[in-house]
Amino acid sequence: MSKRVMIAHQAILRLLPRLLDQPGTGLKLARLQLEKWLFNHLYPDHAEGRAHGIRQLSIRITDLCNLRCATCGQWGEGGYLHGRSMKELKAQEVPPARYAELLEDLVAHGHAPLVYIWGGEPMLYPGTVDLIEKATSLGLGTSIVSNGSFLAAEAGRLVEAPLFLLQLSIDGHSPESHNAARPSAGRDGDNFSSIESALEAVNGERAARGRRLPLIASLTVISQLNHHHLVDIHETFRDRVDLFVFYLSWWIDAAGASAHETDFRRRFGFQPRLHRGWVGSWKPDDYHALDGQIQELQRRSASRGSPPVIFIPHIRGARALESYYTDHRNRFGFGQCISIYQAVEVDSNGDLSPCRDYHDYVVGNVKEATITELWNAPAYRRFRKSLSTEGLMPVCSRCCGLMGY
Repeated sequence: MSKRVMIAHQAILRLLPRLLDQPGTGLKLARLQLEKWLFNHLYPDHAEGRAHGIRQLSIRITDLCNLRCATCGQWGEGGYLHGRSMKELKAQEVPPARYAELLEDLVAHGHAPLVYIWGGEPMLYPGTVDLIEKATSLGLGTSIVSNGSFLAAEAGRLVEAPLFLLQLSIDGHSPESHNAARPSAGRDGDNFSSIESALEAVNGERAARGRRLPLIASLTVISQLNHHHLVDIHETFRDRVDLFVFYLSWWIDAAGASAHETDFRRRFGFQPRLHRGWVGSWKPDDYHALDGQIQELQRRSASRGSPPVIFIPHIRGARALESYYTDHRNRFGFGQCISIYQAVEVDSNGDLSPCRDYHDYVVGNVKEATITELWNAPAYRRFRKSLSTEGLMPVCSRCCGLMGY
């Protein structure tokens, strides 16, 4: 069977008391994991491209961002948004009222997905907190990924909602290291201070209100700039977060990008372009040092008083890590994409796509149709059938939907 991304049971057990504060969301997470494990039994006809219930609604709510992180496929080294007009990107966004309508329609049609909000920087979208409150009022457990900017001022509303999971992007253990990995668009910002202010505010609101939510996760993208200091990140923030997540990063090389263009054009009749944003030079080069950091993090996280640590994807050993970063053909056992049958991806302009990171394929727009109308539309089923019968595309081997979802 193809490998699946599963949440480590040690992490679940350690976080269980907090999960009990929103048991419905905990049960949905368990059901999602179970469906991953039993996918081929629950979907014996998946080659026909028809999906069942929507398990996760992923909303890239805005493309605007105040940072220029090297590892980002949108605004990083070769990001696909370079040269785009901020005014144009803003004007294309989906209005908050439309998101509320879409959520109500999902619930009315029997879908109760987990809601995942990201960007860009989602706090640059004026209706983000309103959307979180709307989703939670409908019983939809909600998470957000943020660089910490503008969060401190909204901490009270986020805790009161309650937001289920707050993921903060932390790529360094000090202002110098973090800000080098996550520089501001104007080059004179201090995002590390924003992270610390957000942590202080959210932890303060949780304590004042006697709440254990939102769960606070430190989200680190491993790169050339920080792979010697992953343990330092853990030690700096271990008393202020509930969970550490370390991503090996998503990437593609020039040869893989060209192969993907040929394969995608053959399948769907047009040329993709967004994958080129993940061609970059940010990858670590000392794989023995990286493996040592991972082993030490595992050792420290085993302590009862330490937050659990998750690595995505779960790869060990210097040789395997080197292969991950240098051989795009090695999929490490991940041979089947099932996120396209469980999760739906809404882009900032309302385009709905089966694919989170490489969303060239669009099945419709939520400004004009509901998510439930598009979920099993012919265009959506065509994409699922292609990946189910013809196999993965070249770009899939380093995709969050395959190895991180």
